[in-house]
Amino acid sequence: MNLQQTKARFGIIGNCPRLETALNVSLQVAPTDISILVVGESGTGKENIPKIIHQNSNRKHNPYISVNCGAIPEGTIDSELFGHEKGSFTGAHEKRKGYFESANEGTIFLDEVGELPVESQARLLRVLENGEIIKVGSSKAQKVDVRIIAATNVNLPEAVKKGKFREDLYYRLNTISISLPALRKRGNDINLLFKKFAGDFSEKYKTPPIRLSDEALDVLLRYPWPGNIRQLRNFVAQLSIIEKERLITENKMLSSLPKTDTNQIIKFQDESKSELSEREILYKVLFDMKKDLNELKKVTYDLIQKEDNNEILQSINSTIFKEEKEKENLVLEQEQITQTIDVEESLSLFEHEKKLIEKSLLKHKGKRKNAASELGISERTLYRKLKEFGL
Repeated sequence: MNLQQTKARFGIIGNCPRLETALNVSLQVAPTDISILVVGESGTGKENIPKIIHQNSNRKHNPYISVNCGAIPEGTIDSELFGHEKGSFTGAHEKRKGYFESANEGTIFLDEVGELPVESQARLLRVLENGEIIKVGSSKAQKVDVRIIAATNVNLPEAVKKGKFREDLYYRLNTISISLPALRKRGNDINLLFKKFAGDFSEKYKTPPIRLSDEALDVLLRYPWPGNIRQLRNFVAQLSIIEKERLITENKMLSSLPKTDTNQIIKFQDESKSELSEREILYKVLFDMKKDLNELKKVTYDLIQKEDNNEILQSINSTIFKEEKEKENLVLEQEQITQTIDVEESLSLFEHEKKLIEKSLLKHKGKRKNAASELGISERTLYRKLKEFGL
């Protein structure tokens, strides 16, 4: 199934490059059995990715089970996920299968995985590492063959730091990360989605579809949509039902949309949340360092100019310029690493990743710390990758 067929089958609207990258990666990893972590803000459509992966995998004729981890009470979540034995707790009148056992030989989608209690995380880690579950009230391990795809809008690295999410589980789930962009970052896709929803509600309620004036369209595209696609759909439904005039004006848009602080750049709540990969975080650090260097350069220039010491000024300027170039080169190398997947389509993800690691280790003469820093991953992750690839 190619990209356009995937969009048509799953009702995905839009041509945003970041969206299409996410879809292409989903199709590329589908034939494998590796675990996937889908990240992005609430309402961005993360639930579509595991369906796409499952339907394009060798498991497509086997069960697909979706579980919202945040909607299950903490006291019963282990029983729901892993099953229980008869008499294991009050109300356990009979033996029960859990979702993992029911999804055997298929795919399980764990939505809002960041909401799992720490105790349940240990059980999930056992499934990922050994392919085993232990039912509540049992001491016997049971083998299961399940592909796990998880999604979250929680900042898992921050949760790991606070002790709310296991670090080993995070790295196990995050073998491949697929990031869905926020609606406000998808440009004209917003207008395409508006028209799609307007047409849907027109057909449903047997009324002419609502339309936007040019000024209203501008408001639509500039609005930050903190609730993403879900919010846009509900907004179109509201207008379709309530408004008698089918041409929506700028004033009507402004009066109907929830107010936001227009003087503030609206970001992903915690832009560190989900959308930021380790490499993107590294970019931010490098650009911040460059900014600090520029500020230091200015302050130093002003001080030395007062001393009228041109020789010292030239020396410091030369040093700072050299450091800036080194940082810029590192950023360019990191960008080339992340873009290589699109350029070298002939390589699989595994071959590509192995090649990057080998290249980085060769460049740094086997020094793992330097190689990990360049690749934008932790030394621990690099060590795990070396074992996987037999390097």
